[in-house]
Amino acid sequence: MKNEHVKAYCAVDFAFQRIGGKYRGRILWYLNEHKVLRYGELKRLLKGITTKMLTQTLRELEQDGLVFREVYLEVPPKVEYSLQPAGTALIPIIDQLRQWADHQILELPIAGAATEC
Repeated sequence: MKNEHVKAYCAVDFAFQRIGGKYRGRILWYLNEHKVLRYGELKRLLKGITTKMLTQTLRELEQDGLVFREVYLEVPPKVEYSLQPAGTALIPIIDQLRQWADHQILELPIAGAATEC
């Protein structure tokens, strides 16, 4: 999270502080699908994300205890990302949101809406 001292007003607020945002849910979803991803692999999957935004989002997810970052001491440096148990626990919820969105897209077509993640 950007500011660790931001107080949540309720459990819903607490949850969305951790998974809200343009890329957080997709990062968690892709890490669940692939189990382990390197930084470059995540960048390729997340169309349109900047290097700065990906780095910042991954740091926040790591600070929130949702993503694990493993650094291998080799040349060139190798860093892998995977889900922590708290991140894995969010996957069924993200999947329910995905199913809801698929249904909404069919009911109310949105220009340029994609149904695949």
